[in-house]
Amino acid sequence: MSFPMTTVPAFFPMPSGDRCALRHVRVPRCLLRPSPTQDETWHTVGDGDLAQVDLLIDGGRIAAIEPAGTLPESLGPSLDQSMVLPGLVDCHTHLDKGHIWPRRPNPTGDVPGAAHATGVDREARWHAEDVYRRASFGLMTAHARGVVAIRTHLDSLAPQAGISFPVFERLRAEWAGRIALQASSIAPLDIFLTEEGRALADTVAAAGARLGCVTRFRQLPNVPLPPEFDVAMTRVFQLATERGLDLDLHVDEASDPQARSLIRVAQLAVQLGFKGRILCGHCCSLALQPDEAIEATLQACAQAGVDIVSLPTVNMYLQSRAPGRTPRWRGVTVLHEMKARGLRVAVAGDNCRDPFHAYGDHDMLDTFTQAVKILQLDHPLGDWITSASSVPAAIMGLPDTVGTVAVGGDADLIVLRARDWSEALSRHQFDRVVLRRGRAIDTTLPDYRLLDELMSG
Repeated sequence: MSFPMTTVPAFFPMPSGDRCALRHVRVPRCLLRPSPTQDETWHTVGDGDLAQVDLLIDGGRIAAIEPAGTLPESLGPSLDQSMVLPGLVDCHTHLDKGHIWPRRPNPTGDVPGAAHATGVDREARWHAEDVYRRASFGLMTAHARGVVAIRTHLDSLAPQAGISFPVFERLRAEWAGRIALQASSIAPLDIFLTEEGRALADTVAAAGARLGCVTRFRQLPNVPLPPEFDVAMTRVFQLATERGLDLDLHVDEASDPQARSLIRVAQLAVQLGFKGRILCGHCCSLALQPDEAIEATLQACAQAGVDIVSLPTVNMYLQSRAPGRTPRWRGVTVLHEMKARGLRVAVAGDNCRDPFHAYGDHDMLDTFTQAVKILQLDHPLGDWITSASSVPAAIMGLPDTVGTVAVGGDADLIVLRARDWSEALSRHQFDRVVLRRGRAIDTTLPDYRLLDELMSG
């Protein structure tokens, strides 16, 4: 049987016409969104996790999801049970920091060393062109890996916010239609005790971004929480409310079990009647606290509607690090318990090749693979793939077809040679085929040599 082929290399003969099919594929059942009138008649394998289906693509959208073997062979090849995932979503990154490791490594590998190295590099090197080129490199990489949406944090201590937010707005326009790009500020909590906090909130609002900070002070003790914490966080909530902004916070990224700002953020949100979304990232120290403290925190977060994003690769890298000593814990938060309480939980990539994480490649499939192993999201794997797809898409307020395989949604898909989760999680899927609106894209990764000029001096 013959049908038009694409010229992009692939491990299967990918049709190139506007109307075509991917036949005999396996899709995580939790990500399938058939038409409202359709019965879910497809056969499932792997404890029911994977549905065996044919996908009809028409005009760049998914036109139908049918039981495997339903669509005619003339529309496209049989993929012999290859897995298909939707485009993945990274709701917590730092594109402005990315790829500075060659010029500013972190000699200690811990959070204080990372903060110091980043601060030195930011003050010396983060002009608009530098930020633009490094962030562009990150976006090119993520796009080739099949990421369809990103939220990046932008270092926002003055004067950097005035440099980086215009760069973000330029990138958001340039990447529209390929990657849905959002931003959030990040700054120490101290600035919200000053007028710098108001100025930052205005900058964030003008850029259509999210208001964010680290829930700790630079100049004040943080354990236990000082009285100034409530003053500063109340100011954050007020500034966000006045401007209609959602919040995206870095919370308790520490190995100290006495670091307990998460519960107070949730309590203040309820007390102040905050109506926006709240995303809290990291929340590492919660895993080291006694069960009663964990339970109280989860109850407060559930009441406030707090969403959580865990950054497993970065926090395993940073937390519990000491020279000459094996780390004693994995650095991640209590994600299983959070999900069981009904909180929306996501995993994300965070830092790439910067002082906070020496590694990383903007690849959400790799992030999910490592998250499964670090956080033990297996046996059964269940619907944990939603933590890298549909859940972060919902947290970001994206259309409900993003991060899913949905009838009527864009055919933004990742086709794997792997036939099941064992194969997908055991071997790097370097030969994945990435489809955008049904067409295979070039997945050649940008060469690090593109950044060499920025690393000199």
